Amino acid sequence: MVDYTLKELMTLAAAREIKDGDIVFCGTGISMVAAMAAKHICAPNSVIFFETGAIDSLLEEVPLAVADSRVMFWTSVNGNLADAFATMQSRITGPHVVGIMGAAQIDRFGNLNSTAIGDYFKPKVRFSGSGGACDVASFVGRTITFMQHEKRKFVPKVDYITSPGWLDGPDGRKKAGLPDSGPESVITNMATMGFDDVTREMYLTGYFPGITPQQILDNMGFDIDVSRAKEVAPPTDFELKILREKCDPQRLILG
Repeated sequence: MVDYTLKELMTLAAAREIKDGDIVFCGTGISMVAAMAAKHICAPNSVIFFETGAIDSLLEEVPLAVADSRVMFWTSVNGNLADAFATMQSRITGPHVVGIMGAAQIDRFGNLNSTAIGDYFKPKVRFSGSGGACDVASFVGRTITFMQHEKRKFVPKVDYITSPGWLDGPDGRKKAGLPDSGPESVITNMATMGFDDVTREMYLTGYFPGITPQQILDNMGFDIDVSRAKEVAPPTDFELKILREKCDPQRLILG
């Protein structure tokens, strides 16, 4: 068996979710490496773009931030913030955009909190807030969320909805006037999860090798359906070669 880290499998699990032709809106860190890996492995015609306005970047080296000049190398368009958000919210391109998200908390309907823990006016912890995350979650065709698998992060109800998921269930987004699109998957360092087409509640789709569904439930603040879950395929030699030699050879993100 090929040796790999959970962070590598987490990255590849996200890369496998990206389809050929997708327009990928991603931030820094592991989401960027996942988008880069997808272009080399399963989605050569996907387009990566950043909120700083770089659209269809070549990304021969992994940038350390969305403002890193490397995101502008050999782009189709070197635009600005308005161009990036127009691409995301356009009725033509928007449905084809997949946004890669992250947050401090997530609930069973995929609502995300990156604003405050505790009471909004007297929080225990104050975070940086939405940035463009609310816009991404509100308008793009689908989202993938990265989370560390901890009980304090998977909560029955988020303390503050920074980025809307399915809100309170099947008709939540419609009642709020949002497009009928939303979170598609959640990827952690233990598992992958999806959202039921009818109830819009989170359920387990896959568990990483060596990790049981019960361990996954033990590290969550609410129960989810695990009956549909299968073991996630470990990385192939080819996938690891791409990840380690093409995407992040200096281990700047993967460690």
